[in-house]
Amino acid sequence: MMAPRQDAVESPARGLLYPDCMDPISIALILVGGLTLGIAACSVWLERAPVSAPLLALVAGFAAGPQVLDWIDPASWRGQKTVLVEEAARFTLAIGLMGVALRIPAATLRRRWKSLAVLLLVAMPISMLITGGLTTTLLSEPWLLALLIGAIAAPTDPVVASSIVTGRLAESHLPLRLRRIISAESGLNDGLAFPLVWLAILLVNDHPDGISHWLTVTLLWEVGGAIVVGWVLGSLAARALRHAEARHTIERTGLLGFTLALTLLTLGLAKLLRTDDVLAVFVAGIAFDAVATRSDRLQEERIQETVNQFFVIPIFALLGAVLPVEQWREYGLVLWLWAASILLLRRLPVLVLGRRMLRPLLRSTDAAFAGWFGPIGVAAIFYAALAQRETEQAAVWPLVSALVVLSVIAHGVTAATAIRWYSKRRS
Repeated sequence: MMAPRQDAVESPARGLLYPDCMDPISIALILVGGLTLGIAACSVWLERAPVSAPLLALVAGFAAGPQVLDWIDPASWRGQKTVLVEEAARFTLAIGLMGVALRIPAATLRRRWKSLAVLLLVAMPISMLITGGLTTTLLSEPWLLALLIGAIAAPTDPVVASSIVTGRLAESHLPLRLRRIISAESGLNDGLAFPLVWLAILLVNDHPDGISHWLTVTLLWEVGGAIVVGWVLGSLAARALRHAEARHTIERTGLLGFTLALTLLTLGLAKLLRTDDVLAVFVAGIAFDAVATRSDRLQEERIQETVNQFFVIPIFALLGAVLPVEQWREYGLVLWLWAASILLLRRLPVLVLGRRMLRPLLRSTDAAFAGWFGPIGVAAIFYAALAQRETEQAAVWPLVSALVVLSVIAHGVTAATAIRWYSKRRS
């Protein structure tokens, strides 16, 4: 007879909960599929409940991970954990950014460019500095490492933000201008956070030509090239779609595959050319929207939002399974005091005090809502994995993952209540 698997008999509980016939891939499929079905079946209830899809996925992933049931063990991935997390976050972020781009008309970006410029060029760097200052003050981390953490946490996450500004509750209680400015900012600042993160990486690594490399390679090629690549691919894809529709060679059901293919093509080509692939995807979506017809945009907006919700579950379940709980314990309670301080101070005071420069957020209620709902999510996961790989700084992942977890909890719990509060204050 074959000897029983060593890991199957290490503990009675594990033997009962993890039978030999199950493998981690099967468990992951069951987890993601079951969660997605359950969340889809309760989507209307979830909009009004003090929980969110990312929060449920995070809890499920944590329960399946080594801290509780030990069904999924990242320690057995043999050094591939960081790569898997980075690539999963990159793909999820790209899907989310395409959905945001299709939700925002190009005319809105042209009309709101001054407010967006303030949010991107003033509010985001200030947010980075506030986070860096709190990291140095409360956790006694070196200033350059603290600056890197600030750059990673600065952008508003489009995936989590989409779950707040879309749906029946948000559409019936939040004005369109507020939902669009939050979506537009979350789409743009995820791509434009790349130069901030990369500058901090160069400084942490003490690159001999750090500033000149950042000005030439990072800004001119990686950011500028991403804009060109994204705009060309998005425009060509929209023209190809209109050409195919005029000659009746594409069915309306093919629109989902069309924009998913555009997302993958842009992501792959931009990375191959060593440009900012995340920004390139968002620009491709904007270009596609600018050239495509109105009916194309409306249909793709709904379709892409459905796809976006599907990809939210795996990334947050994966995050729950790889949470560095032991490293959190080493920091102690001060870690959560630090994370809560960042959620409260990195963005909310900046937008409230600077609302006169932000035309869609002139009212204090608008500025307070947008200031609080600047979630830290998939974009931070992606940049943290990138920074961990490039700098090999052990503190990056524990600190950023703590921020993401607290943000998912805080913003998921307060979303429905805050939307109703905003509606009452507005009326």
